[in-house]
Amino acid sequence: MAALRGLWRTCSLLSSQSPLFLTAVRSRCSVSRQVLPQTSLSSPPWPQLRPLLPEELEEEKRRHAAVVSTVNQLIQGQDFGRLFAVVFFAGHQWKVTVEDLIIVENYINAECGDRIRLEKVLLAGADDFTLIGRPLLGKELVRVEATVLEKTESCPKVVMRFWRRKRFERKRFVIQPQTVLRINSIELAPALEG
Repeated sequence: MAALRGLWRTCSLLSSQSPLFLTAVRSRCSVSRQVLPQTSLSSPPWPQLRPLLPEELEEEKRRHAAVVSTVNQLIQGQDFGRLFAVVFFAGHQWKVTVEDLIIVENYINAECGDRIRLEKVLLAGADDFTLIGRPLLGKELVRVEATVLEKTESCPKVVMRFWRRKRFERKRFVIQPQTVLRINSIELAPALEG
């Protein structure tokens, strides 16, 4: 490998010489461009995707329109069952349904009894369909509301450090603020666009 590097460096240094000398040197310095063997790291393991043909594109649009119309019929008829949502709140993702209780180990700037809206909805769905955000669903598409029930502190947690044979021992108690939320409602828009 070191010999190839030296040969390549010589060829690159001589590239500034006259054109006649350069062609003579390049014939001797023919180093292959591909030094590494073909592995899964040098090329992706999945096959290369080809663009869709026009008739395949039309078929995909028809299937998409059929799925959107079916979901719109379910939403308008209100016969989809119990809704669920995955929301991102206080650094965690929560899968919630109506009347669920969430204990958030964080301080929330809201008083007890206040209604708050959880705006970062990643996913929402029911028995027959699921709406997936990329990464979030629109605020006008899904609305998740919650009520702050209680603001309290967690049980004391013991954090202990101990080094054996060194007479070192430290004990610390950690108490986190906690907020209890009740999910009041999960509402979908009257119809999907699409």
